[in-house]
Amino acid sequence: MPELPEVEIVRRGLERHVVGRTIESVQMLHPRALRRHVAGPDDFAAAVRGRKITGALRRGKYLWLPVGDDAVLAHLGMSGQLLIGDPSRPLSPHVRVRLTFTDSGPDLRFSDQRTFGHLSLSVGGSVLPAAIAHIAPDPLEPAFDLAAVTARIRSRQSGIKRALLDQSLVSGIGNIYADEALWRARLHWAREGQQLRPAAITQLFRAVQEVFAESLSAGGTTFDSLYVNVNGQSGYFERSLNVYGRAGQPCRRCGTPVRRDPFMNRSAFSCPRCQPRPRARA
Repeated sequence: MPELPEVEIVRRGLERHVVGRTIESVQMLHPRALRRHVAGPDDFAAAVRGRKITGALRRGKYLWLPVGDDAVLAHLGMSGQLLIGDPSRPLSPHVRVRLTFTDSGPDLRFSDQRTFGHLSLSVGGSVLPAAIAHIAPDPLEPAFDLAAVTARIRSRQSGIKRALLDQSLVSGIGNIYADEALWRARLHWAREGQQLRPAAITQLFRAVQEVFAESLSAGGTTFDSLYVNVNGQSGYFERSLNVYGRAGQPCRRCGTPVRRDPFMNRSAFSCPRCQPRPRARA
């Protein structure tokens, strides 16, 4: 699933290519893409037609395009893509929604091979859609409160990686960037939050911000063709990953083979030497 850097890359592309343009038509090609819009696909199409897009915003892994006081809210899911291009190009079989604009310029297509992503209209949601108001600010937002997040982490017995993936605590961090930040901070994913000193948590979030910034400069992380920016281009941060997906390969810092452990129906990658596992409680 795209994480914060990948979604931010898409947001920047939307800001460049659709802000200031007026929607002329909405072509609905698969109703599942609008399943979160309770009033149905036809209502969505009627509600956004003729509306001017005034911004491109993001919180965590969600995107939204303000249209007046309302907003078109998008989540890419596992394979969602928002693609800009020549309106006359052929429709791929995975395009679910197509928006054209009154200037007859490039159209915007929501393509989603696995159909886990979705669009909806958030009434009154131009500043922050109500559907995502419960999601915490991410580490790149001015609203991110490190002191408050530190206090909450230190009150928990759960492992630090579980805390990083809790979108009500901090948004935008997924499996890839959690592992990478923990490696940089030399913390094992199972270390309990209450065992960490404030300085260690500060160092961890500094690592999160660093790995986000490096990924953004590389266009995000692409493991297959499902994540691309709005122009259909892949990112190349995958080449710079230090532990994620590198089980058995040498740690780039000490040479110890990277370890893979099962974690919440996923995997956790770490260096046994740089990130020693905490001792079990007596």
